[in-house]
Amino acid sequence: MTEQPPPPFEPVDEDWQTALAIVAHPDDMEYGAAAAVARWTAQGKTVVYVMVTSGEAGIDGMDPEQCRAVREQEQIASAAIVGVDVVEFLGHPDGVIEYGLPLRRDIARAVRRHRPDIVITTNFRDTYGGVFPNQADHIAVGRATLDGVRDAGNRWVFRELTAEGHEPWDGVRQVWAAASPDGRHAVDTTEHFDAGVASLEAHRAYLDGLGEGPMSDAAGFLESMSRATGTRLGVRYASSFEVIPLR
Repeated sequence: MTEQPPPPFEPVDEDWQTALAIVAHPDDMEYGAAAAVARWTAQGKTVVYVMVTSGEAGIDGMDPEQCRAVREQEQIASAAIVGVDVVEFLGHPDGVIEYGLPLRRDIARAVRRHRPDIVITTNFRDTYGGVFPNQADHIAVGRATLDGVRDAGNRWVFRELTAEGHEPWDGVRQVWAAASPDGRHAVDTTEHFDAGVASLEAHRAYLDGLGEGPMSDAAGFLESMSRATGTRLGVRYASSFEVIPLR
């Protein structure tokens, strides 16, 4: 039996103005979604990054406290390349993030403060395409993001947030999970592919710490992934998303 090709991607809805990206680590947005962010900021949209950790456990040969400062600075520089001026770090411990009420509360607080139309996270399914197992922090943060977005709109969940002055926000229309195996949508990143590569390459200490391998080859890794996605969208390069509607 001949294997059927995957179905074409549908274009994402770009009729929005503000997005909040909530991910586990510095570099998570850069492995596939940063070029899309460059497209959106070039359109005049506002995108804010929230890092749940500072990636301090990500470089084997560097002490975590030294690593924290390095990776925060790399993420801020990386974000600026794609037009993101605000990068926040929630300070949860890298590598051992736990899904639970403290994480949901911190995410709900961020959503209430920034009041976005769209929330972006990364793949929180158990695997990448049913082949490679996902990383535990990605799963915990993605699932907590989906729940924290809904918590942000409920006045009676995390009542202390209202007492802090963070009024409920139920204006998030969709949550988008980048690089999900359940993705059915994508966005053309052809004109902004180089910015996406430069954004990943700004994580120089992290990439050097990976040693030789496909993940450390920023241009090669992103070209392979973006070209395959682009083929399904009918363009040269694209980024894919699982779109989860909330309305």
